[in-house]
Amino acid sequence: MPNPVREVFGGVGALARGFGLLLRRPRLFLLGALPALITSLLFLALFVLLVMNLTDLAAWATPFADGWDEVWRNLLRGAVAVGALAGTVLLMVVSFTTITLALGAPIYDKITDLVEQELGNAPAESDESVWSSLGRAVRQSLVIILASLLVTVLVFAIGFVPLAGPVVGSVLAALLGGWLLGIELVAGSFDRRGFLTIKERRKWMGTRRLRVLGFTVPTYLLLAIPFLAVVVFPAATAGGTILARQLLGVPDAPKGVAPPPGRPPVAPPHGHPQGPPPHPGA
Repeated sequence: MPNPVREVFGGVGALARGFGLLLRRPRLFLLGALPALITSLLFLALFVLLVMNLTDLAAWATPFADGWDEVWRNLLRGAVAVGALAGTVLLMVVSFTTITLALGAPIYDKITDLVEQELGNAPAESDESVWSSLGRAVRQSLVIILASLLVTVLVFAIGFVPLAGPVVGSVLAALLGGWLLGIELVAGSFDRRGFLTIKERRKWMGTRRLRVLGFTVPTYLLLAIPFLAVVVFPAATAGGTILARQLLGVPDAPKGVAPPPGRPPVAPPHGHPQGPPPHPGA
């Protein structure tokens, strides 16, 4: 059984390694930041609009509290406002990832390829057509955005609980939002190895939940900060590829040794007869 602390820090380390790989290639790093900058400007405008109207939104959602004592009314509406804010941030971070990946698809594909080639044992070229890949990616992104909407509603509802609601809602937003974010960020490496469905990604992620959360929760929190997301997102793309390789048990090739051509063997996903690979120490 893997050490829980080591697993969490291993996930954090995947993000740090992503930063390290791209900082050595500043041109690609800056190119990866451009789509994130465009999306950030759009989302910042929407976020400011929400904050300016947050009090009115909380009052609109709780008309039944109009006749309450002022202290209890303010507590309830404050909790609702925090819940709405946490839920909106969750939805924005997940949809930010989807929109940014769509805007900069060629750039982020190049980042994924760079990581695969840098670490060795890169998969063979996919024979899936561009249109088929695009259609599948759009469908899967819509499913993830829908799931994030449901989580947003849950977080908003929890916000109605005074005192504890905002804290519990914010923690749930980070955990569940991070998980959904991870499903998006590991997609490139999984797709290249023939694991094309969200179900397969979830099964592999489930084999090492703490490592996944160690990567996705910090990434989620960093992407929630306006404009910091611009520099974090390219590194998160690289880190997602590193994490995917760890989940699939793909070993790094020794430095200076060319990996053999073709797709490296990968154990079948969790639930198949042979089960997932043992947890590597990486």
